[in-house]
Amino acid sequence: MIAHRRLSRPIPLFKAAFGSPGHAAVSLALAGLVAVAVPPLLNWLLFDATWVGTADDCHGRSGACWAFVGAKLQFVLLGLYPQGDAWRAYAVDGLLLALAAASTVPRLWSRGLLAAWIGGLLASIWLLGGGLGLPQITSDKWGGLPVTLLLSFGSFLLSFPLAIALALARRSRMGGLRIYAVAFIEVVRGVPFIAVLYAATLLFPLMLPSGAAIDKFARAAAALSIFVAAYFAEIIRAGLQGVPHGQYEAASALGLTYWQALRLIVLPQALRAVIPSIVNLAIGIFQDTTLVAIIGMFDLLNAARTAASADQAWLGFYAESYVFAALVYFVFCFSASRYSLWLERHLRPA
Repeated sequence: MIAHRRLSRPIPLFKAAFGSPGHAAVSLALAGLVAVAVPPLLNWLLFDATWVGTADDCHGRSGACWAFVGAKLQFVLLGLYPQGDAWRAYAVDGLLLALAAASTVPRLWSRGLLAAWIGGLLASIWLLGGGLGLPQITSDKWGGLPVTLLLSFGSFLLSFPLAIALALARRSRMGGLRIYAVAFIEVVRGVPFIAVLYAATLLFPLMLPSGAAIDKFARAAAALSIFVAAYFAEIIRAGLQGVPHGQYEAASALGLTYWQALRLIVLPQALRAVIPSIVNLAIGIFQDTTLVAIIGMFDLLNAARTAASADQAWLGFYAESYVFAALVYFVFCFSASRYSLWLERHLRPA
């Protein structure tokens, strides 16, 4: 009798899709849309695609020309970076990705890892820019994946201490400090990132003394760090507000100073509570780096777009460029979201 009841119980997915006439109509409409759209898409992506060959092999074919991606892969990944020094850009990719992989292991979180990140970012700038034994390459030749990784990782690391300072200042009892923090956060969050980029690129050089100049890449990194810090500060403030006041009282009873309690007790709990928001912000930073194209920098997306227009032989393969770039962004962002779910379970109290 019990087994019969279990067998007669409707499947949850089936019930959700066809539990009512409205659900059934929506499910059938979506199924029809998939049936109409997926076969032509698969034909273009896979079955009718040209995987190897030249541009002449792709012309006249109805499928995608993945041979273009193979021929222009280095340009898409590195932009205008000189081919003879391409190993330096690939070394930067490997170094930053290795540091990111090490940062996903909680037991490695320490001051040593922070020092490794600082040293890795400095080494990446040295490898890309040259000097100290390497030929110098100006930042206007940097491009592709190294620029995307360096901007996203570097701005996240630079914005973290500024965000903590802003979050603490906004919660401070000192009126002047609190007003300054609130004004900074609300003003930066109230303007689009493009406006911040234009201000850093066009207005800031006008404020410098005559003859002084700051590299365009440095200005873009500073603008992105300031923009991210404003959002990051609100995330950290939300985490701090979620920590019970009894935690502060317990730390005071143990004889800990305010800064010791903040570093050892309060901040770890606050950051653990806002892990999804932090990962969502990190994904947004990684995607927002595409906006540096408006100031003439060749990030991954801009390099992919330029690859389809710079060579007359491969002119016009924009769809393949954007699909490849979208796949790279999807791999990074989806991996970050999966890691966020794992980290939440790993750090959840027993």
